[in-house]
Amino acid sequence: MSWIENRFEEGLIITSVDWAINWARKSSVWPMTFGLACCAIEMMAYGASRFDVDRFGAGAFRATPRQSDLMIVAGTVTYKMASRVRRLYNQMPDPKYVIAMGACTVGGGPYFKYGYHVVKGVDLVVPVDVYVPGCPPRPEALIEGFMRVQDKIQAQTIGLPRGSKEAAKKHNIPVPAPAAV
Repeated sequence: MSWIENRFEEGLIITSVDWAINWARKSSVWPMTFGLACCAIEMMAYGASRFDVDRFGAGAFRATPRQSDLMIVAGTVTYKMASRVRRLYNQMPDPKYVIAMGACTVGGGPYFKYGYHVVKGVDLVVPVDVYVPGCPPRPEALIEGFMRVQDKIQAQTIGLPRGSKEAAKKHNIPVPAPAAV
């Protein structure tokens, strides 16, 4: 028996502020709908009742970046779309997270070698927290990626939030220009 047992009255919860705030953040993640290609179909299946992402607190997809804190980039990112992806990312409130879903998003996919119009990975445009590979990845893989985002949220500290100036200096990533043909 440890010295702390039976020292507090019943119903008293002892925790740290970091743990409580991060628990609330990870239990109420608001993803943004951002489907660019065929991976968006699997993202829609992820949000359907069969996989029940409401149990993770992420069932309500938002269509506006100002109300979301998770961007799931699903599909091929072209150079024309890269500036829009970056603009939407900049409009999201801090802390914000990004999941790169699918082979095209992660590294260019089948367009990697000869696709002059395709960004060779969305991490050249926005900082990515979790990569979900596949062509297209199954909803179970996206759930696994979402759980990794929840783990990252739970491990954060309030002292230096991800959106602070120190963290922003690390992720000052310009939008890439199209490759010369």
